[in-house]
Amino acid sequence: MRTLLLKAGATLLTFATTAMAAVYVTSHLKNPVAPLRPTVLSAPSGATFSAPGGQLTVGPSVQPSDLKPVTSTYAS
Repeated sequence: MRTLLLKAGATLLTFATTAMAAVYVTSHLKNPVAPLRPTVLSAPSGATFSAPGGQLTVGPSVQPSDLKPVTSTYAS
């Protein structure tokens, strides 16, 4: 009887966790109108932007690139 109670409890806990995860994921959907590239990356060198808590200055070392984007971080 005790084994059956433990199995039932584990099953209920699994279902409850799955349901809570599904509710969390559906309430935090990706914003489809969000820009894929921030405008800071395409700004000219030395540009200054307003940012929460201060200002952001893009120096000469921050430049857009035509390199192939990283699609995998696998390392052997």
